[in-house]
Amino acid sequence: MTNLLEHPEADAAHGLSAAARAVAELHALAAGLGESLRCSAVRGFDDDGLLQVTTAVEVLGRQVDSLRVAVAGEVTDRCRPELGTGQLSAKRDCRTAGELLERLTLVSGPTAGRRMRLGRQLRTGRSLGGEPLPPTFPATAIGLATGAIGVDTADAILTALTPTLRCTDLESVQATESELVASATGTSSETPVPASADEIRLQGAVWRAVLAPDESRPDDHALMVRGIRLGRERDGIVPVSGALMPEIAGKLRRLFDAYLSPKSAPVAFHQEEAADREAEREQAPHERDDRTPDQRRHDVLAVLAVLAVILDVASRAREAPTIGGAPATVLVSVREQDLNADFSQGRGVGWIDGVDTPISISAVTDLISTGGQQKVVITDEGRIIALGSPERCFTAAQRRTIQLRDGTSIIPGCKIPAGMTEIHHAIPHSEGGPTHTDNGVCLCWWHHRYLAASGWNIRMLHGAAQIMAPPWLETGARKWRNVTKSRTRMPDAVERKNR
Repeated sequence: MTNLLEHPEADAAHGLSAAARAVAELHALAAGLGESLRCSAVRGFDDDGLLQVTTAVEVLGRQVDSLRVAVAGEVTDRCRPELGTGQLSAKRDCRTAGELLERLTLVSGPTAGRRMRLGRQLRTGRSLGGEPLPPTFPATAIGLATGAIGVDTADAILTALTPTLRCTDLESVQATESELVASATGTSSETPVPASADEIRLQGAVWRAVLAPDESRPDDHALMVRGIRLGRERDGIVPVSGALMPEIAGKLRRLFDAYLSPKSAPVAFHQEEAADREAEREQAPHERDDRTPDQRRHDVLAVLAVLAVILDVASRAREAPTIGGAPATVLVSVREQDLNADFSQGRGVGWIDGVDTPISISAVTDLISTGGQQKVVITDEGRIIALGSPERCFTAAQRRTIQLRDGTSIIPGCKIPAGMTEIHHAIPHSEGGPTHTDNGVCLCWWHHRYLAASGWNIRMLHGAAQIMAPPWLETGARKWRNVTKSRTRMPDAVERKNR
């Protein structure tokens, strides 16, 4: 299953023969899987065997997906409107290439559409003179064709980089694409292990902000579509819909985190019945809350009553719950050079903890004016050189600086936002490890509790966090690698690579 994205020309007889052979090979492959790979057999695997089979099946699935994309791209090309009645879809009594694919594959419209879009962008083209032209995203095409990356990862890369083609030279875009593919395959010096599709989507957003800052700023679009709509009441329910600016969504999400976290939420949010506060405190751990997350968020709004109060007043009220000993504060990171250059150049973006969409520098300055700012100096190696404390418990200021440096829980694949993490002593306090930013990293509650059992190793080198993957995840030579998920620090790594 190699050269899956190549489409050699052939005469009709040869093409039919080649297609017949391909179909026969696919049927033989399916028939040859045998009893050991039937769905009912997976229950008999031990833990290590189950993980190995899971990985092997996914590798096979990626190769099959690459073929799906390749054939979808070819079907789409043969259904070009300029072919008129010669369109393949018209010959098969279908209005569009999408309808033809849906009938053939029985997949949903969105799935067929994604395969067609990827196939168009990753297939080898032809010049007016008939010469073959490489795809716009060659590294992604090769990675998908060989099964090194999957469809989700390829889609994340193309979604992030396609808009930058309008305002950035192709060479820079393709260099960025190569870095993302390297990150996805674990061959990048910045990535401890192969990154998941969600992680590539996040990295792609950062690269896009670096390559095309004007394209990344949400100001104009967000201002046009922002709003909240209350629908018409029906069956006792009023539907709510709308779109929030990223900074507003960040504030709201932070308040929800504070009120709905089992550790910080007021007791009233864990109890169905109103009762004496002291009685609620005693009973809350034993009561089961059957509300869905959406229902709980609704009840938070019901208790606090007014959105404006939630966003601007409730987070500062004495009665409001805290996270990590501090009020529910929106954590925004921005590079100093971007903040200082805004007034003369109008470039750069900021990032809200827990929100994937960047915010404009003007939004950052608005948040600074209401919530203040704190300067954190981080070296190129990732060391915080501005703060430090000998206390056993990390102070609120230390927590914020470590959160800014790490971005999220530093374990690859863990998506817990930095603001919801705990600070872990890389050298345990019981062994003399200092309570200092040079010795603290962000870990989610689970990884903090079960770090030793998980197999991940963490150390600090000159104040910068490094991580080593467990043996079952990194099959080659294990090595220490720098790690960060901070979207403010990622552009610095990008610029260092481009020097």
